[in-house]
Amino acid sequence: MQNQDPGLLPEEEWEDDDLEEIPRLRKPKPETVMGIVALITAAVLLVLVVVCIPYFRQKPQEEDPEEILHARHQEEESILKDNPLDTEPTEETEPTIPPESNPYNQRDFQYGLNNFLLCTKQDSYSGIDVSQHQGEVDWQQVADSGVRFAIVRLGYRGWGKAGKMVEDRYARQNLTGAKEAGIAVGAYFFSQALNLEEVDQEIACMLDILGDTELDMPVILDWEIPETGTSDQPRTAGMDARTLTDCLLYFCRTMEAKGYDPMVYFNWSQSKKLIYLHELEDYPFWLALYQDRMTYPYRVEMWQYTCTGRVPGIQGDVDINVFMPDGRKQ
Repeated sequence: MQNQDPGLLPEEEWEDDDLEEIPRLRKPKPETVMGIVALITAAVLLVLVVVCIPYFRQKPQEEDPEEILHARHQEEESILKDNPLDTEPTEETEPTIPPESNPYNQRDFQYGLNNFLLCTKQDSYSGIDVSQHQGEVDWQQVADSGVRFAIVRLGYRGWGKAGKMVEDRYARQNLTGAKEAGIAVGAYFFSQALNLEEVDQEIACMLDILGDTELDMPVILDWEIPETGTSDQPRTAGMDARTLTDCLLYFCRTMEAKGYDPMVYFNWSQSKKLIYLHELEDYPFWLALYQDRMTYPYRVEMWQYTCTGRVPGIQGDVDINVFMPDGRKQ
């Protein structure tokens, strides 16, 4: 016979009341379980966010190339403000045949109404070019300030490998608003085209956005190489002068055949190494040179002289231009 604790009753003598007194493990409440799960989930998500922050900060491949270029343009303007470019860039060049010489000198441009730069040698007009980066524009205020024309961005092609085309968020609104305010309107597309097929795609995009809108000013393919500042190179990094000139010439001829007035946009460096300007002389030239001294050696019909201009009706910086129409290219 086994020894038995004198304080315990044999099992056969246990009563129901005695069984109820035996402690049992309590099941956790559903609310408690859900709270623990929520805390674990929150902790995991927090870790994922911390780990992924560097990726969130990276610029997507289809980001607006003009947004990248704006910072570079601002830096360029701040340098040229105190040290205007008086001589041609010294980097190696490919194009060698120069276009028509510049008929203007530095004294031919003076600040006039509302501090807009105008040409005193011939009729000239002040204007701006705008995109979604200017946000909502009060076009009546812009018109009242003395702005005579606006070149509206219709869209852009992303600088990444895929080269996705995107409509400017304010394109249609800006076209309508400027025209209703009595401002002459032109249009541009920020291109990253690599060949004629992609130029055709960009033309189709422009025409779709324009619809029945009648333009008073030229249409432009704004082709530039954005410097990303990262290891990701823009799709246009390897462009050569022959291909780019062919693309611009094709754009101009195609748009002209469709009843539009094309114009060729470039900066000083591009005109020396990436564009055969003499092949495009049938069309007006639009120069980006961010200083108030006209030192460019060749004739241009429009001059974008600042990217940090201020105009009533626009919050923040805006490009300001002076247009000197050449009757021979009208």
